[in-house]
Amino acid sequence: MTHADLELVHVTKRYGDTVAVDRIDLRVAAGRYCCLLGPSGCGKTSTLRMVAGHEGVSDGDILLGDRHITDLPPAQRGTAMMFQSYALFPHLSALDNVAFGLKMRGVARDERHRRAQALLDRVSLGPLALRKPAELSGGQQQRVALARALINEPRLLLLDEPLSALDPFLRVRMRAELKEWQTQLSMSFVHVTHSQEEAMALADLVVVMNQGRIEQQGAPHEVFNAPRTEFVARFIGGHNVIPLPAGGLIAVRADKTALSREPLAAAANVVPATVRAVEYQGTHVVITLASEAVPALCVSLPEAKFDAMPWHPGDRTCAYWASADVHPLAA
Repeated sequence: MTHADLELVHVTKRYGDTVAVDRIDLRVAAGRYCCLLGPSGCGKTSTLRMVAGHEGVSDGDILLGDRHITDLPPAQRGTAMMFQSYALFPHLSALDNVAFGLKMRGVARDERHRRAQALLDRVSLGPLALRKPAELSGGQQQRVALARALINEPRLLLLDEPLSALDPFLRVRMRAELKEWQTQLSMSFVHVTHSQEEAMALADLVVVMNQGRIEQQGAPHEVFNAPRTEFVARFIGGHNVIPLPAGGLIAVRADKTALSREPLAAAANVVPATVRAVEYQGTHVVITLASEAVPALCVSLPEAKFDAMPWHPGDRTCAYWASADVHPLAA
């Protein structure tokens, strides 16, 4: 199995007069885990489907390694797609589901079953090869779908919100397995999600999309700590977006924002406020503030610090932050 860089050059997708993807440029190096992240309707799924060949490209080019795949049918691209619903055949065993792609290529029964069994063994489902999808858990069905996607030895695996149907506990476990499989296979995964937590946990490269365009791309640490725009700061979460009196915006992380019970002198980094809500989240407590100067302001305090001196709705306070923790945002 050989792997390759994926490159999108000025790729556009139109549905009539609607532009779903607007001249995006993206390069995913071989062996990277890329997450396309954004709200519904931002263009991430259309982008994935164009790479897979399930949607036509209105303008631009898609390359996989040294091959121009823009106009190739899905079966000739060297990609495989793992769908949100898994799309397993309910009447077939796990073994025959995995072997189905080889059957369509005319591979003999014994050979396709041998290869399918080897893949099921690799994803720890060997003993369950003869079970049908209804006899498998959600996580086991996902592994069957992964093995089926890998049977034709693709150069690139595409995943369309593969964890969204799972319960929260299984979702965390399965994303760890996805990352482990991607590392073991040393191949590129391109994974569509609307979950910031999922993207941060899985990706080497996070691509934040908004209204058909790429707002920002980079390593998770970079995108979280240095959001370029108001949209990225708000969508990634964990930031306060603060308007400046002279115009423009800054972002300050909620965990870098502090609270004072004593009035503080007026300054650029001080906002008088009232506690509106207190939300316990286990390791930390999120305090939502009401302020005339900043419409949406939150402070994240470690649980122990909050317990030592609790805050309650209606308490008057001043939120403040250090100048070193301010991050300017593009207009």
